[in-house]
Amino acid sequence: MAMARPADIFLTAMAPAIWGSTYIVTTEALPSGYPITLAVLRALPTGLLLLAFTRCLPPRDWLGRVFLLGAFNFAIFWVLLFVAAYRLPGGVAATLGAVQALLVIGLSNLLLGTPVRVLAVLAASCGILGIAALVLGPEARLDPIGIVAGLGGAASMAAGTVLSRKWQPPVPALSFTAWQLSAGGLILLPVALVLEPPLPALSTANLAGLVWLGLVGAAVTYWLWFRGVARIEPGAVSMLGMMSPVTAVILGWLWLGQSLTSLQICGAVVVLASVWVGQLANRPRADVPKGPEFSGASRATG
Repeated sequence: MAMARPADIFLTAMAPAIWGSTYIVTTEALPSGYPITLAVLRALPTGLLLLAFTRCLPPRDWLGRVFLLGAFNFAIFWVLLFVAAYRLPGGVAATLGAVQALLVIGLSNLLLGTPVRVLAVLAASCGILGIAALVLGPEARLDPIGIVAGLGGAASMAAGTVLSRKWQPPVPALSFTAWQLSAGGLILLPVALVLEPPLPALSTANLAGLVWLGLVGAAVTYWLWFRGVARIEPGAVSMLGMMSPVTAVILGWLWLGQSLTSLQICGAVVVLASVWVGQLANRPRADVPKGPEFSGASRATG
């Protein structure tokens, strides 16, 4: 497999960069106390809209894989993400989420046969430390349930990323995104109906926030993400996910007037440097044969 083009890396990095807006949109534009219901409204209508646009349904023999991927990438990940966000300071939750990069390296070795490279592990570890410096504050507390949820969410997204690479269907990335969003929304729907009360009447700001998180924060970004997963080594893709907390901090500074300390600026520099080194460290080697699990990658072009 040839080295990923800079354009592919840039477009894929746009996804986590946009995901960095999720926190500010959720806190400033959405009603609180309905995390699962809001996740359903983010995933299911968007997935069904994309299905109508692409006119491409998953074949019967793909349904099991699609629902498993929808669970890992959306249903389980989003629920655990909300639990961690509710029980932990944002900095602690973001730092735990960054562990995903190390988990992807291990899972890629286990499921795809990708070699574990020392430089890649060092880049991921430095990225985690950079995020800790960027977002952790003196008020950080360690709630056991929140920690388990944060690590579980990272593991879920890591598994979804690696399996999305392993199971590449012969359809464009936009159709693959539609399948998974719809499956994730369908999984979450009964959970929301059982565990959460009905939503109150939504304001214009609420609707605008849902439109942003659905059309841009889900449809566009996950299309870019799955497109990148098909073209870039999983370890390199996971390192790009560290762009999310960087964007979140920058938006907090620009939009909410939050201050930036010297330590946070240094942390951001470390994160960006780690992401760059991670792309170099996870380059496919010329002497590594292309395995059968990558055979569909060239077809999932989005």
